[in-house]
Amino acid sequence: MKKNRLFWIVAIAGLILDQVTKYLVAQNFTAIGETVPLWQDVFHFTYVENTGAAFSFFRGGVGWLRWLSLFVSLGLMAMAWLGSRLPTNEQLGYGFILAGALGNGIDRFLFGYVVDFLDFRLINFPVFNLADVSINVGIFFLLLTIFFAKR
Repeated sequence: MKKNRLFWIVAIAGLILDQVTKYLVAQNFTAIGETVPLWQDVFHFTYVENTGAAFSFFRGGVGWLRWLSLFVSLGLMAMAWLGSRLPTNEQLGYGFILAGALGNGIDRFLFGYVVDFLDFRLINFPVFNLADVSINVGIFFLLLTIFFAKR
């Protein structure tokens, strides 16, 4: 765990933050679709139970998505644990992706859906959660690695 410490820190912190925010939303909203505007018609917290993938793609695909989350998570953990030391951007990228895959995977296995709540209405964007954000931040770091790799 020492050799890819940043990977593990990001993954664990991201997972905890994701699960805590979903728990708070689920405990404080009484009905699916209930919304609290933080900035009217721009950004709301809206309680959604998503049976699909990130940003509501593949609705109803919870069965195969839970297994995909599990295999991605196990693969990333094996790579960090058994593989060589990763460069910083790769540790960040894979750590964020692991946080997101685990966060949504845990929900799919336990509940059969993922709690989404971040609702950007200004651009009519699908409701999402911090696990989705983590996956996208992770992809960003991996793209940085690809585009700015030393040649």
